[in-house]
Amino acid sequence: MTTQALLTTARSPQQRQYSPEMAAMLKNFPPRRLDQSWKTTEQSREQVMDQLLAPPFVLESSASQARRKTGLTKILTWLEQYPGRTWQDRWMASGADAVGNIAWRRLATGWLQSTGWSYQDPKKDFDALGGGMLPLISGDVIRPSLSWLPTPGTVQILTAEMARSRDPQGFSVLTAIYREDPANSHTKDGALRRIATMMAAKGGTVRDITVGDCPELADLLPSIGGRSTDTSVYFYQLLHATGVFPEAALPTARIFNPKNQGQISVEQMIDRYDIACSPMRDLLVDYLRERRPSLDYTSLRAVAFGLGKLFWKDLESHHPGIDSLRLASDVAAGWKQRIALKKTRSKAADGQSVETDTPRADRGINYVAMVRAFYLDLAQWAMDDPARWGIWAAPCPIREEEMSRRKERSSRKSRMDQRTRERLPVLPVLVQTVDTERRLAAERLKAAQATSPGADFTAAGQIWHRPATRNPAAKIWADDPATGRRRDLTLEEHRAFWSWAIVEVLRHTGIRIEELTELSHQGLVQYRLPGTGELIPLLHIAPSKTDAERLLVISPELADVLSAIISRIRDATGAVPLVVSYDSHERVWNPPMPLLFQRHVGVENRPIPFSGIRKILTEALSHTGLTDVGNKPLTFSPHDFRRLFITDAIMNGMPPHIAQLVVGHRDINTTMGYKAVYPEEVINGHRAFIARRRTVRPSEEYRTPTDEEWNDFLGHFERRRVALGDCGRAYGTSCVHEHSCLRCSLLRPDPSQANRIVKIRDNLLDRIAEAEREGWLGEVEGLKVSLTGARQKLAELGERNRRAATVNLGIPAFRDIAGRTVTAAENQT
Repeated sequence: MTTQALLTTARSPQQRQYSPEMAAMLKNFPPRRLDQSWKTTEQSREQVMDQLLAPPFVLESSASQARRKTGLTKILTWLEQYPGRTWQDRWMASGADAVGNIAWRRLATGWLQSTGWSYQDPKKDFDALGGGMLPLISGDVIRPSLSWLPTPGTVQILTAEMARSRDPQGFSVLTAIYREDPANSHTKDGALRRIATMMAAKGGTVRDITVGDCPELADLLPSIGGRSTDTSVYFYQLLHATGVFPEAALPTARIFNPKNQGQISVEQMIDRYDIACSPMRDLLVDYLRERRPSLDYTSLRAVAFGLGKLFWKDLESHHPGIDSLRLASDVAAGWKQRIALKKTRSKAADGQSVETDTPRADRGINYVAMVRAFYLDLAQWAMDDPARWGIWAAPCPIREEEMSRRKERSSRKSRMDQRTRERLPVLPVLVQTVDTERRLAAERLKAAQATSPGADFTAAGQIWHRPATRNPAAKIWADDPATGRRRDLTLEEHRAFWSWAIVEVLRHTGIRIEELTELSHQGLVQYRLPGTGELIPLLHIAPSKTDAERLLVISPELADVLSAIISRIRDATGAVPLVVSYDSHERVWNPPMPLLFQRHVGVENRPIPFSGIRKILTEALSHTGLTDVGNKPLTFSPHDFRRLFITDAIMNGMPPHIAQLVVGHRDINTTMGYKAVYPEEVINGHRAFIARRRTVRPSEEYRTPTDEEWNDFLGHFERRRVALGDCGRAYGTSCVHEHSCLRCSLLRPDPSQANRIVKIRDNLLDRIAEAEREGWLGEVEGLKVSLTGARQKLAELGERNRRAATVNLGIPAFRDIAGRTVTAAENQT
């Protein structure tokens, strides 16, 4: 085998299929080619010795330097016996690169012993050869392959040697970013070693590393060593943060995650199930390919799973050799019984995993519908193209009456209503808990930050101790006085804040979880009422499940939450950072966007994924101590807030057809299905039916609203202005206290009216004193109610004024083709 062949074989990384985004990035930024020769490897023995025994390769210890010189002399003497024009050629010809990082020393030691160059103690030869190899690599005389460098036994001081002798400036920049990162030291040290590895294998400095070099190393890491091998690709993240890579390169290390590798073909979807009948396998592939234009990727995967695994693979498992869609009655009946069950795994008392059959919640009717559609599609297509589909047309084993969903829908409606009835009364407890945890976590972190490491501080009435850590700027730790356990205050504050933000946004908007993760700074828009000119802030909800976008009115409470989120995620320039998100449903990477729900991970900003939101909610509920009817910890899913929002809105007077538009449902029956029925509502509805012999709500409300009705709904916001501020009563409801606004909890006082409310309070105090003096006890009671209301409004204004400054939400501006900024008024036109 030639030297170049050995070079190629030793350095070929494990290939895999990349996502379209990754493939496009590698096309634009390919890996560096392996050079066959370069200046330093072409030097003579004397030139190499002169270079590597002079600064910056000289060690401070004279004994270490002597061992390095001995090892260097032995390695060069050993390599000189092999053919080649350069030292790299001789290295590859010796077979040292192919045998690995430990075995190559045995090859060299064997030759040294045969020629009398060896120490009497073999361990001294091993140490000397390792010490001599280090300057050969850092001096770019020899470039070992990527597969040789990360193997167990690699010299651990390779990073320090590269930083000292080859690229001090590049490693100083990496170290500066490294120190500000809260990641653990093991991950960060490993990243520096991977960077040094790429420099050693391909030459150059830190800034010479290309985007394409990183996948080569990332693909190779899982095949090296055992389970303990560090396969982290944090090195890509660190290099991108230093500005080594161009802006067009995706700024996230998640592109290397095998779970984020994009869409797969229909052939790959079916071949995962190892179908024995080749004609049936080809039929399923053709069927999916025919259906693909009308289905999104998630639905296509579901159809492939239903037909490939749950239908045909199941038939092959129970009826080996089956090759026709014309099923016998007993075969079809057996499959219907099996599809109604699913396999679940649980642990027995002895710890062993046990697999059991449990009924599906929907009796498997969704998969039954897929199979029925499969048969009917083939029958219909056989009429249009008999040559292609005719041989597969067969009687459908599933009758139309078997497709009734009435029982399943009734059962699902009952379950969802029960969830809503359990969670709606305890929602205030959850809201109060997450708000309290947020305030306490922020207070602890702020107090710890103002305390020097090694000192005590007081927060929330407790004395804490801040220990001294290796990197106090990255994370703030404190010793819990109650348990003695060390707690990460930075992480606790992070989780507490996002728990509060998630709960508040979900309960005020009723949006879906995918819509929550896609909220962006660009979604903040404003609408000017044509009658009064008042600006109404709106929140744009990107199309998700129904592919229909919509706008939600931002309430004052929601505006407070959004302002807190924006203030938190803004960077040093005041802008919301752009982050790259991965659509786990469609399996594609979205373009960079200023998403609101993002967090700082390592040296990059990442969106909070679905799993992160669910985990944060679960942790928030653990602090409440709430339990369900079974005395188990109560759980909230993000979709529960949507049902709570719809139920609360309709029960408080919002017409169903307005609620339908607000939540983005196509069918009003879906909206009404989300609304839970309460016993009191049933009783009142029944009594009203008996009295009036008609439904509680007029039938004309269950339709698309007219322009007049929608304008009346918008006009509600024009009529909410009162003397002391804004009235927050719901649309379609009248004032229940004859416009005594000062006593009303729905009044949101205007800060400009603070002096007026103070005068009203002082006047009430004078009138109460007069009434008590004159003995008008009946008037005293009413005046005290008004006084309590005035004090509450002043307290609300005081709470709002305690903020340092008004937070500008930063409504995004847009530019036309000529680059001119377009104003909000022009946007509306």
